[in-house]
Amino acid sequence: MRILVTGADGYIGVPLMSTLLRRGHDAIGLDTGYYSDGWLYDDGFKAPPCVTKDIRRLTESDLEGFDAVVHLAELSNDPLSQLEPRLTFEINHRGTVNLAQMCRRAGVSRFVYTSSCSVYGTGSGEYKTEESETAPQTPYAECKLLVERDVLALADDGFAPTFLRNATAYGPSPRMRFDLVLNNLAGLAWTTGEIRLTSDGTPYRPLVHVLDICDAIACTLEAPRGAVERQIFNVGCTRENYQIRELAGIVADAFPGCRVTLGSSDGDTRTYRVACEKIHAGVPGFAAWRDAVRGAQELRALFERIGLSRDTFEHRTFTRVKQLRHLIRTERIDENFFWR
Repeated sequence: MRILVTGADGYIGVPLMSTLLRRGHDAIGLDTGYYSDGWLYDDGFKAPPCVTKDIRRLTESDLEGFDAVVHLAELSNDPLSQLEPRLTFEINHRGTVNLAQMCRRAGVSRFVYTSSCSVYGTGSGEYKTEESETAPQTPYAECKLLVERDVLALADDGFAPTFLRNATAYGPSPRMRFDLVLNNLAGLAWTTGEIRLTSDGTPYRPLVHVLDICDAIACTLEAPRGAVERQIFNVGCTRENYQIRELAGIVADAFPGCRVTLGSSDGDTRTYRVACEKIHAGVPGFAAWRDAVRGAQELRALFERIGLSRDTFEHRTFTRVKQLRHLIRTERIDENFFWR
């Protein structure tokens, strides 16, 4: 299958390209390059050249000849979306819908969109399924729902979209992100020996290993069209729902000597648990088998191998808001986030 991966040079994109190529697909990457100077380690994978282009400047001719598009390229997390809400809607909502429309006209038959479990927003402890009521708390989550609605409306006999609502990702990736909860806690444990939570740690988050996300995307692309078209799937494993303080304890166990202290409240209203039975039953070959304990141990082993320093852990290139603020401050991108 010939596949275009947008956001191919990002946290998920880099291991996804490796996964797709290893499974025999002809995968081509595209990325605007906001994070291109942040490479944490070499895993031995030599990715093919990645086309540098903003999705807002793609044309139908860029999409011709592809069997599928996997769309990762957005302003991708809740805090980043609040940096400039106007651009979040322009890029994440309108940019994605425009991309899907061009894919449909160009004859791209499969469109896999990486949505997010953040659309559930809040809950009282119940497990959210794909049919549960949503309660987005940020522009990022709002845009995910708008894209699902508008791209689903484009589906026809020649265009089959699938929507993967990823749980919160974690785990090693050469294009590392330390603003993800488990990765951040592990980085704090390694570099400071202490995890200080700003909240009381009671909010819930569903977690999923970055490689399980890659497997979910690959299995969706390889599944019979009828099994996945027009479907929404929560991506993760139902047993991998944790309170933040539980995650802090898991990380502390993986980093001996690490201390954990709790705060009171940081004003974050997000708390939700997610059920993931549908994807395991409906997408052939998929199983999210990695867990947070394994992830914390993998991160410690990586930090030991590369000698992760505090300066590297705190460097702007591994935290999305820091990096975008740097590009704005240094005038490398303009007020609309286009390269100057």
